[in-house]
Amino acid sequence: MKLYNYFRSSASFRVRIALNLKGLAYEYIPVHIAKGEHKLPAYVAVSADLLVPTLEINGRRLSQSMAIIEYLDEMHPAPALIPSEPFERAQVRALSQSIACEIHPINNLRILRYLSAELKVSEEDKNTWYRHWVRSGLEAFERQLALLPDAPFCFGSAPTLADCCLVPQIFNGQRFKVNLEGLPRTMAAFDACMQLDAFIRAQPSACPDNEA
Repeated sequence: MKLYNYFRSSASFRVRIALNLKGLAYEYIPVHIAKGEHKLPAYVAVSADLLVPTLEINGRRLSQSMAIIEYLDEMHPAPALIPSEPFERAQVRALSQSIACEIHPINNLRILRYLSAELKVSEEDKNTWYRHWVRSGLEAFERQLALLPDAPFCFGSAPTLADCCLVPQIFNGQRFKVNLEGLPRTMAAFDACMQLDAFIRAQPSACPDNEA
């Protein structure tokens, strides 16, 4: 199994967490998207959408982190990252999509670069954009968590797909100095995750292509 990914990519980070939680070994193949390596012929031959991550299994390839994680969960059911009960499955997916579909897309690298390079937005204004949308999204996430029973993780007593999405988003938020105060359930789930080896080993500073 090969994972084409970038150490700072939130989507790649999600998949690394899921692979670690499931105890699955994989070959780490770095694609430095900040340097444009995702647009080089070698990666064009791998990824139709020119994005990371891509998971390759026996010559077949999957893109999109959420699809990859759900595939891993179906093929390797333990530990489960999505509950078996239909309504609970939907709840975990809703939490996950609040981050993966609402927060992350408007704040990823290509969007921020477009703001700077094409729209000539200043660095200060670009960072203000980032912080606004991440904070707004996390406030909505916190409201969702508040409707659920108290639990150490986002949904229950063990990490789920929602935690796989949350942790990378918090890492990026911290990097861009987003205000994370007043989010007790969200940050408690993050802190609980970061006590686990699967999350620690997946973090950007532990990646072989880390330049920090």
